[in-house]
Amino acid sequence: MSNPATQRLHLVFGGELTDPARTEFKDVNDIHIVGIFPDYASAHRAWKAEAQRTVDNAHTRYFLAHLHRLRDEEIAASPTEELGG
Repeated sequence: MSNPATQRLHLVFGGELTDPARTEFKDVNDIHIVGIFPDYASAHRAWKAEAQRTVDNAHTRYFLAHLHRLRDEEIAASPTEELGG
């Protein structure tokens, strides 16, 4: 059950891909971290601004990740969250 006071953090990041049809970054050390945002609306605005800024480069793509979906303290960790699990 979701707590209404739970933060819903969102990460916006992007960079150059190896191929426009894939989501593999050419150089992970060169990923542009736009920022972490407290709500979807502000994250979406940041994502849209970066996507529009780089629209002429087919190899550059930006993503919006829902950090709150990766970890919920009230739900037991899944096997993919456990190291070596």
